[in-house]
Amino acid sequence: MVLFTWSPEATEEQKAAVAAGLSALPGQIPQIRSYAFGPDAGINTGNHDFAVVADFDDEDAYTAYRDHPAHQAVIADHIRPILASRAAVQYAC
Repeated sequence: MVLFTWSPEATEEQKAAVAAGLSALPGQIPQIRSYAFGPDAGINTGNHDFAVVADFDDEDAYTAYRDHPAHQAVIADHIRPILASRAAVQYAC
């Protein structure tokens, strides 16, 4: 699970590019078991702006996703340029 807060300068087009980039990853990275993401619903103030929840069968599958060139490209090209802060956790069910 990853939570992002966007910089105040982030445009709607940049935010849409993040979602578009993320939406392509399940088709490119077979180790992803389930994948969901989207903007905060705006119900509570002070939340992060965007969340990604991804499930993997094991640590090796997660590592393959984490290091996959397509995932790294989305981070470099779309997320990092508008990122103000990030929080993440990996947990086992």
